[in-house]
Amino acid sequence: MQVKLEKDERIEDLQCKGLKIIQNKNYYTFTSDSVILANFIKLNSKDNCVEIGTGCGVISVLLSVKTDFNKVVAFEIQPEMARLAEKNVLLNDLEEKIQVISDDVRNFRQHCKPESFDVVFSNPPYMRTGKSRNANEIRDVARHDNSLPLDDLCKTAFSLLKFGGKFYVVYTAERTAELIDTLMSFSLEPKKMFFTSNGKGKVILVVIEAVKGGKHGVEVLPELETNDSNGEYLKLLQTKYFGR
Repeated sequence: MQVKLEKDERIEDLQCKGLKIIQNKNYYTFTSDSVILANFIKLNSKDNCVEIGTGCGVISVLLSVKTDFNKVVAFEIQPEMARLAEKNVLLNDLEEKIQVISDDVRNFRQHCKPESFDVVFSNPPYMRTGKSRNANEIRDVARHDNSLPLDDLCKTAFSLLKFGGKFYVVYTAERTAELIDTLMSFSLEPKKMFFTSNGKGKVILVVIEAVKGGKHGVEVLPELETNDSNGEYLKLLQTKYFGR
């Protein structure tokens, strides 16, 4: 579908089965974090899902070509980003698969039933409040956890999921211990996890699949290097994960 671009918006080719994404240079633009998480998430054709903090909608859009999931309800707290996500849903003709809700996910009971989803996934704001604050409010909210503290993230995921449902999350590696402790405090048992590095020996991210009410025991997967010698993150990830 054709959509009207506003000032400072541009359409980018995701180089993945014809998908395109609109980004605004003045907003928060997606990074390799989103592509990594989209590749890690495993869905079934009947799964009903929630995305917490969809941003421009890129993760849900990418997932649309990985599997025939039933539906994704994508929450976005920032109205500007929610409107952008809605445009990206329309651009890729995904209105029947992805519903964008412009609201704080902690208000989810106004929109959907608790414990009714098979999968929840999120690339949340994971920088501590007050650290490296950005003058651009939209970027600041997208990066810092004052809008969605870790406790609230995990509590909300637990409340949305059916028993046995899966929660996929990517977070800064320096807060791995805190993330695992918080997940387990809400009966979200880590089952699979891996770290990413930047190709220069620095570990950057942790990516976890947790199961609501799951048994103890986690499979630690090999570390993923997300950079090549030229720093072409997106190109490398698209080639490695999406065969483009």
